[in-house]
Amino acid sequence: MKKKVVIVMIITIIIGIFLCNNKIYAESQAIDEQTESKIVEIKNNASHSLEDYKVKYGSDAYGTVAYILNIIRIYSIPLCFLGIAFGAIHRYILGIRKLDTLEKGMGLIVTFVTLLIICQILPLAFAVFVKFGRG
Repeated sequence: MKKKVVIVMIITIIIGIFLCNNKIYAESQAIDEQTESKIVEIKNNASHSLEDYKVKYGSDAYGTVAYILNIIRIYSIPLCFLGIAFGAIHRYILGIRKLDTLEKGMGLIVTFVTLLIICQILPLAFAVFVKFGRG
């Protein structure tokens, strides 16, 4: 009796799969013109921002360094927060059972907090040096 019920259920599911499938029709154009123009505008703004830094600092080398430091400043925030969270997991969750993991977690937290502070202060120090140190 149980085998018959299982066979009927399997047949019902197979028939249901073939009869009740929804067809998905893709549009002929994946990106409309308005979205495409926004993407091109974002690309142009990113390339112009490097040129803006070069003009602002008065040199290709200083402008490129300032642009790179700005990118590092922006991307260091989420990466360092992930590292701090990873260190906290090692310290407070895994470190309960193993003392070497406890020390590793604290080392990770200190490392990523220090890295975050350095990455946030370095562009400011560079800007102050270039504006007031060059004379």
